[in-house]
Amino acid sequence: MPGATAPSPLWGGSGWGEFRRDAVLRLRLFSIVTESPLPASPRSKRSLASPRQGGGVFDYVARSSSKCAALGAVIALQVGAAQAGEAIITNQPADSVSVVDLDTMKSVAEIKIGGKPAGIALSPDKKTAYITAPEGKELIEVDATSRTVKRRLALTGGPLGIAAHPTRREVYVADWYEHKIAVIDAEKLTVAADIPVGQSPSGLAVTPDGALLLSADRDSNEVSFIDIATRKRLSGLAVGERPFGITIDAEGARAYTANVASDDVSVIDIAARKVVGTVKAGHKPYAVAVAKGKGFVTGQYSGTVEVFDATSLAPVATIEACDHPEGIEADGKGENVYVACWGDNIMLKIDAGSLKIAGKADVGDGPRAFGKFLR
Repeated sequence: MPGATAPSPLWGGSGWGEFRRDAVLRLRLFSIVTESPLPASPRSKRSLASPRQGGGVFDYVARSSSKCAALGAVIALQVGAAQAGEAIITNQPADSVSVVDLDTMKSVAEIKIGGKPAGIALSPDKKTAYITAPEGKELIEVDATSRTVKRRLALTGGPLGIAAHPTRREVYVADWYEHKIAVIDAEKLTVAADIPVGQSPSGLAVTPDGALLLSADRDSNEVSFIDIATRKRLSGLAVGERPFGITIDAEGARAYTANVASDDVSVIDIAARKVVGTVKAGHKPYAVAVAKGKGFVTGQYSGTVEVFDATSLAPVATIEACDHPEGIEADGKGENVYVACWGDNIMLKIDAGSLKIAGKADVGDGPRAFGKFLR
């Protein structure tokens, strides 16, 4: 779209960028920008520039037909049943997802799926992964046990953030361009309803009781509260500037938004529907995890994970993490926090008690893991 100035989050580490089309080569360029719609000169070890360096351009060159035909293939690195715990990491430039054994911190499979995958959610039994493909404009259903693509659902606009209902077969997909949430019947894999929300919805989260869906509406600087039973937007709540990732704690009491433009986290009392605090974060925060009474925030451009006390909201520590940390999630016991590192092509394991890096796993190119990716 020549001349477009509206920012897009679909391909960028900071959750935003400018989409444009080269009229001659017909290549898609996905830029990571901050306040300006024009990217700075990229500085990266790779041809797909890391967005941590002030706005690299991701030039997705046209692929051969033989490669396109292989998008559904599974590259198995190790055959066997799933271990006690796994991470499923979306690798956007690689058109794949990596499966990481959390015990050994080794990648055991890479599943080629296409579409520049970004967002991820898991079914209540964690046997199925639902993945958004922003460039392919589709939702991809992956069998997490057999590590194969099961079904694909064509969508419109820009599917990005995603969340799954905790008890029933229903999935929610944020459409960045059309400013709505698509309600997906996961049994039929069809769109059951659309819910209008604020401008450019990105991260999504469902309360543990399954009653409310929260949407981080980036360009409205708001969070939408949605009643899942009626599929209606109840209200909007002003938060920090450009909220991207959103996380709800295990009790369903508080929500946390990572605000890209204001470099902070808004802390929300869900029952009262009000902001009860603001926490300073690293540069260009992406997402938040909660474990052992602490909040963990990935700072994309600072390369850090900022830690704060979830009760007092006081800062606890700064963890020097990696090149462009993005998706983050705590395990079910809250013992460890896992971080996808875009620039280094790794996933980190952080001990939530000692706040030390306890492991690293190699994954595919450009890991994003935007959502819930642990099973």
